[in-house]
Amino acid sequence: MSSETRQLNPIREFKELPYYEFASSISENIAKSSSRKEIGKFRFVIWKILNVIFSLLAYNCPMNSWRVKFHQWRGVNIEGNVFIGLRVTLDHSFPQYIYIKANAALAGNIYVTAHSNPYKHFNKTLLSYVAPVVIDEGAWIGVGSLILPGVTIGKYSVVSAGSVVVADVDEKKIVSGNPAKIIGEVRI
Repeated sequence: MSSETRQLNPIREFKELPYYEFASSISENIAKSSSRKEIGKFRFVIWKILNVIFSLLAYNCPMNSWRVKFHQWRGVNIEGNVFIGLRVTLDHSFPQYIYIKANAALAGNIYVTAHSNPYKHFNKTLLSYVAPVVIDEGAWIGVGSLILPGVTIGKYSVVSAGSVVVADVDEKKIVSGNPAKIIGEVRI
């Protein structure tokens, strides 16, 4: 992975993806998926196998430092002193679009997705895209929350348990609900 990919200053624009089309065979599935990721077929298969293994290991690993390391090996951009709880899912297809800054914490059972890839018949209704998710320095994400593509959680912000975050959260704000709305401010 290039050093440009590992930097923690993502481009804020989303990238369009081809709409999902059902593949009738494994080889067709590999061809379509590797094309979408813009890498060769063999490299895609190796990446996918390792991604699944590291994802499964991170999901139930009892040690935070190992969970963080497994996600980093998948391509998630994680700075120092980060806590990732049990059963946290960080985008299976585009982990390299997730940026978790220093001193951030994600409680258990959180889902962070950096892409939306609907079937082709939704092309006039829904976008098919990938966009960076940034969990900024010192942010806290409560248990059972869902963070959607293109969202930035601001420095020292709090996402209350069970919230669905569909838009950026400003610095030092507390959000809650579905969709998450500002309910308070963090005093530091």
